[in-house]
Amino acid sequence: MHVGVCTIELRMREPHSLKAKRQVVKSIITRVRNQFNVAVAEVDHQDKWQRTTLGVAVVSTATDHANGILSKVVNFIESMYVVDLIDYHIEIW
Repeated sequence: MHVGVCTIELRMREPHSLKAKRQVVKSIITRVRNQFNVAVAEVDHQDKWQRTTLGVAVVSTATDHANGILSKVVNFIESMYVVDLIDYHIEIW
């Protein structure tokens, strides 16, 4: 069993309040969960309305598969064009 974890730092373009930010983050989390069947949560910068960090986790039988899924999640979020990708980091155990 292999566990893959990805932290994704994002900058928000549209929201001008925490309420608006939470709507965008909730939408991203829901779409990622539905598309890839992974665990996703906002893990940092909850009090800043222009920035967020998401944590994504996946369990797989192969390291290549876990890495591939997490890479696809990053590409999917970036292709939404509602946020700017600042940085991401993938770890596989």
